[in-house]
Amino acid sequence: MKRITIDPITRLEGHGKIEIFLNDEGEVNNVYFQVPELRGFEKFCEGRPVEELPAIVAKICGVCPGCHHMASGKAVDAVFGVEPPPAAKKLRELFYMAHFVHSHIAHFYALAAPDFVVGPLAPPSKRNILGVIEKVGKEIGTEVIKQRRFAQEIQALLGGHQTFVVMNIPGGVRRGLSEKERDDVVVKAKGFIEFATFTLNLFENVVLKNNEYTDIILNGPYSLKLHSMGLVDAKNKVNFYDGKVRVVDTEGKEICKYAPTEYLDIIAEHVEPWSYLKFPFLKKIGWKGFIEGQNSGVYHATPLSRLNAADGMATPLAQKEYELMYNTLGGKPVHATLAMHWARLVELLYSAERCLELATDPEITSTELRSPLGPIPGEGVGIVEAQRGTLTHHYWTDDRGLVTKVNIIVGTTNNNAAICMSIKKAAQGLIKKGVEVNNGILNMIEMAFRAYDPCFSCATHCFPGQMPMILEIREPDGELLQRLIRD
Repeated sequence: MKRITIDPITRLEGHGKIEIFLNDEGEVNNVYFQVPELRGFEKFCEGRPVEELPAIVAKICGVCPGCHHMASGKAVDAVFGVEPPPAAKKLRELFYMAHFVHSHIAHFYALAAPDFVVGPLAPPSKRNILGVIEKVGKEIGTEVIKQRRFAQEIQALLGGHQTFVVMNIPGGVRRGLSEKERDDVVVKAKGFIEFATFTLNLFENVVLKNNEYTDIILNGPYSLKLHSMGLVDAKNKVNFYDGKVRVVDTEGKEICKYAPTEYLDIIAEHVEPWSYLKFPFLKKIGWKGFIEGQNSGVYHATPLSRLNAADGMATPLAQKEYELMYNTLGGKPVHATLAMHWARLVELLYSAERCLELATDPEITSTELRSPLGPIPGEGVGIVEAQRGTLTHHYWTDDRGLVTKVNIIVGTTNNNAAICMSIKKAAQGLIKKGVEVNNGILNMIEMAFRAYDPCFSCATHCFPGQMPMILEIREPDGELLQRLIRD
């Protein structure tokens, strides 16, 4: 049996490798996706005052700190049994929309675009952000950096820092928004809308009008028929900050819609000995292995699944793009993995529009920023949509408000089983008897996980309680002297 290793995998947040095993005929026998890192936030949050957690968990990841901060803030509110005043909730969501804008721009131009703008089979030295700028021009590259900077500036303004966020406190936020600051945000939000619209046009011209690329999206080994999950508002429209989690099946029919406090009735987590990541599944169906189809317990939680799970977008321009995407791809739901990139750009436009709606809301400059707390802390769950999928924070405390237990299910954890299945399906479709397995083929296998925009720093957990370790001591020339193993 032949073994092919992709190590490290590229253009993601975190570290990982892919092990591909071929049989004697040169066909793919099995594929394992492994993430050799551990994050222990669930354990070392224990014993902390619960009000400290929003600032602590923001450090789980430097790419999506705002997601953990927002989910944590909502969980802490629930622990104290308090609802923030309307202005505080709107300020939180305004921060969060800017967070989505900066992240979705980064993923498309820096991580996804090299595969489409430059080309999936282009030399590795060209498949990067510099190769994209070389193709589209320095002016567009400059605009990418500028719009991301503006989004980061809004986050720093409201959150205290764009990465080390300290915005949320129990029952509200630390600071408000002045009229002058609001005016600046309005100008930036209008720019976000223009840039999101431009980016969708770029996607249409570069990707959708390229028959080779559309054939890869629709007819390549990049499809997975799974259930779809996403947060929706009272009208079943996409919402990133608040609402209920809706799950639809592979045909688009609603399986369930649950409130944050009900998530343990819906979701369970499976473990495998070869991965530090857990594998969430739908309890109602059960864990039936890495299979796709209506009888699978596996689900997606991605930009595409959010659109599949919703009845539409809550802003007008994004709704038009939503309708265009589904009309072009043959209706709902869509199971083409690479269509996640298109869905992400629809979400970019929604985030930009929602940012402007919130910035122009008269209540956004209110000085009523915090509600009084209840006397007894307890247990709380907070759910938001992270860029990479549904994010759940669940905290338990004692009667002094000290954390006794934490459970976090992040977007990439939700997608772990689907990522493994997508990679295997891509490998099986691309590696055939007589096919030369070159760098381009391996990159096209990586494209299967890249569509999920995974964040493995957030997602990794260790079920046994300690991290297995292999230590190799080598001579300068690479000769192995000693190998130590801790199982």
